[in-house]
Parts: sequence; structure tokens; C-alpha cells
Amino acid sequence: MTQLPDHLARMIRVDQAGEFGATRIYAGQLAVMGDRGPHSAEIAGMAEQEAGHRAKFDALMARRGVRPTALQPFWDRAGFALGAATALIGPEAAMACTAAIETEIDEHYSRQLDQLHESGEDPELAAMIEEFRDDEREHRDAALAAGAERAPAYPLLSGLIRLGCRAAIRISERV
Repeated sequence: MTQLPDHLARMIRVDQAGEFGATRIYAGQLAVMGDRGPHSAEIAGMAEQEAGHRAKFDALMARRGVRPTALQPFWDRAGFALGAATALIGPEAAMACTAAIETEIDEHYSRQLDQLHESGEDPELAAMIEEFRDDEREHRDAALAAGAERAPAYPLLSGLIRLGCRAAIRISERV
């Protein structure tokens, strides 16, 4: 098997970590909201889609010999805690969390796509990222339509979550 270039391994690693984190955020939200809370059905649907993304990245990692981030246990707990905390604030805060994270992921995936299209390398990865980016945009738009911007202290909450997401991306690419 040919050694995968480091920059492609980093892309796959961080994207799988992000999809894993998303499943944990939604698990935390649903643990607090249950299946009858406002937006629970929508969150469950998003969670299912993220689980599908993660499964595809898991398979790609296995096929290409890419190691997962060593921080997976931390992202497991941190994602669940973020989801639970935002759901405890209220349904709009849970949606604000989704909107903030998906905004960052849209930008992250778009940068990766620009790099992949510019270099012409790895059309399989580019197709996955493009498909998943479109799903993430739908999640963001659904969260905004569901009242994300009505969350208490929305600009602060959104800004902090986006900052945390950017930090998680940078760390997971390397560790």
C-alpha cells in the first residue's frame, strides 16, 4: 500500500474527529431533551446523518491506514458535555450550538475542497467532503430556522462555540 501524503491523512483524521464529535454533541442534547422535546426529532435526524458521515470516514481511515486522533476520548466527553449544556440552557441554545458548529464546518470543508480541487488530488475524498458539507449547510440552515438566534446571549454563545470548534479542528489535525 502506498503511503498517504501527510496533508491528506490530516484531512481525513480531522474530518472523522469532527463527525465523531457531532454525534456526541447530538447524543448530549438528546440525553437532556429526550425524544419529546422541541426539535428532538430534527436533532435525531441530524445525529443519524452525522453517524453515517462518521461511518464513511471510519471506513476510509481503515482502508487508507490513517490513525484517529489521540484525543478521541476527550472529544467524546467534550462533545457530549457541550450538547448537554446547550440543551440544558434551552431548545434555542441547542440549535445555536448546531448553527455555530455547522458554520465552522462549512468553512473548514470549503477550504479543504478548494485545496483538493486546486491540486486535483483525491477525487474520492473531495466527493465525500462536498456531500457532507452540503448536509452540514442543511443542518445549519435548519438550526437557524428553528430559532438558534433566539438563544440567550446568542452572539456570545455562538462565538464561543465557533472558537472552540476552530481550536478542535487545529488540534485534531495534528494530535
